[in-house]
Amino acid sequence: MLVAACSSPGPTGPAVATAPAAAASAPAAVPGRFADNPIVYFLIPDRFLNGNPANDNAYGRQKDGLQEIGTFHGGDLKGVTLKLKEGWFKELGVNAIWITAPYEQIHGWVVGGNKAFKHYAYHGYYALDFTTLDKSMGTPEELREMVDTAHAQGIRILFDVVMNHPGYLDIKSAQDLGLDVLWPGAENATLTDYHGFIDYNNFNFGQWWGRDWVRAGLPGYIDGGRDDLTMQLAFLADFRTESQEAVKLPAFLQAREPVRASRTPAPAEAAPHRRAKSSGKARKPAAAPTTAPVQAVPGKPDTRARDLPNTTVRGYLVTWLSDWVREYGIDGFRADTVKHVEPEAWAALKAASTTALADWKARNPDKKIDDEPFWMVGEYWGQGPERTALHDSGFDALINFEFQTAGAQFARPESLYARYAQLLSGRPGYSTLSYLSSHDTSLFDRQQLEAGGAALMLAPGGVQIFYGDETARPLGPVPDSDPQQGTRSDMNWASPDTALLSHWRRLGSFRARHVALARGTHRQLADAPYTFSRIDAPTGDRVVVAMNAAGQQGIAVGDTFADGTAVRDAYSGQTGRVQAGRVTLASGAGRWVLLERAP
Repeated sequence: MLVAACSSPGPTGPAVATAPAAAASAPAAVPGRFADNPIVYFLIPDRFLNGNPANDNAYGRQKDGLQEIGTFHGGDLKGVTLKLKEGWFKELGVNAIWITAPYEQIHGWVVGGNKAFKHYAYHGYYALDFTTLDKSMGTPEELREMVDTAHAQGIRILFDVVMNHPGYLDIKSAQDLGLDVLWPGAENATLTDYHGFIDYNNFNFGQWWGRDWVRAGLPGYIDGGRDDLTMQLAFLADFRTESQEAVKLPAFLQAREPVRASRTPAPAEAAPHRRAKSSGKARKPAAAPTTAPVQAVPGKPDTRARDLPNTTVRGYLVTWLSDWVREYGIDGFRADTVKHVEPEAWAALKAASTTALADWKARNPDKKIDDEPFWMVGEYWGQGPERTALHDSGFDALINFEFQTAGAQFARPESLYARYAQLLSGRPGYSTLSYLSSHDTSLFDRQQLEAGGAALMLAPGGVQIFYGDETARPLGPVPDSDPQQGTRSDMNWASPDTALLSHWRRLGSFRARHVALARGTHRQLADAPYTFSRIDAPTGDRVVVAMNAAGQQGIAVGDTFADGTAVRDAYSGQTGRVQAGRVTLASGAGRWVLLERAP
């Protein structure tokens, strides 16, 4: 009776179908193309590992002496490189590392939450200069070393990028840039009186990004709109990426710019020769406008930003971001706040970055991983695993917000897996990126990371590992007015859950060997223990997985593997041979069984 139960589909399982015949000579492992089997590790460099303490107080950034919720903690690109050299990512089966934006952020802090903490741009979403590396992240040489080290291991580097907004104008940045918009004593501002030291009615704000570049509701600027594309998200200035007007380099960047020849933007991003009039209603002025240009301040840092002739706001941003690809060989982008930027802008970024990566690979044939094109994944809040029109605007994948909320199904994930496989099996021309935990939502239940990790790493489509899910990284301090800050705690190098880490490594390395998990046709083989197969017809790759199988002697494989085929359980290391559609493991099955052809 037990044998019959183990080999029969459950009440929710599909009717038994015949699998494609297993080729005796098929390879034991078929990783597949990156776009078909992305395994992305997402980390915030500042919270990952401090590899170079010399950069810890860049731009005068300081600790707050309290809970350090929103301060810089010291992690950097050198720390990522050190872990690459240790093999941390390779052992997890990772084939791409997504890091938050490393380009220069605002120098100081703004008020975090409800006057709860000093909020620095440690997370990379408050950009000041898109063309230079933030000094807290490291040096250009350290960035190049990180990318080259990753590439040597077959691991891609993805940058988080933002085209919707720059950072706030904080007090420290205003001081460093010489922008005269502060009242005397601003350097002594506290959480309770911070905004009182900024003269928000001052026309000198025009020397910041300026009316032609952003909507900001400041003197001389256009107010933010009421729709997704023109609103000021969290009161951040909104880039006018839809504008067809040519613009000059913002005044504050001109003041940083050394005298050098400007470069010409891509023709596709040139503005129409005839310039349209600006529209929008500015606030009533409270002070006379200042028309004199900002004066360069001696000792100010350099910028790579140059005045680009006949170029739109979109054109500048596309040029600045794709230049990181052209210079360092960045393999892809994770696009932030996708719903707040018009699809045409994302398509332009993808096109320019694809050209830039091909150029870098042509110049660096000994450093490239392969000839695969630039890859882009987008964050569109609330998106599930379904295909949308955005996939035609440059996105190879979109982040799947649904998966994290499906934890109740993880013990018996057949309906979830079957639906995802129906959408994503084969080569439908798009993918998704599912996750357990995120810096924008919450950390997955730390007591359920074994089952959650298995559910994620065995799911159809692409997957994203959030740093510390593999080690049970604890939640950090959680301010009531900004609870997401708690998801961004320091990596728990001193106290990892080693058993959990071993579990994730086995799952990740198994997934890395099998494109069938991501793209294969899914079929339930048994209900107790829950057992399924995935078969990727184009490559012949095939696997069988049993979940919660502890104590079972035999595992049903149906006709996934032909009788007589030697197979290996990648989780326990045991081997067996298929007989009458089943595999018997000498020491019995563990909780997780991952069957593949024996090497």
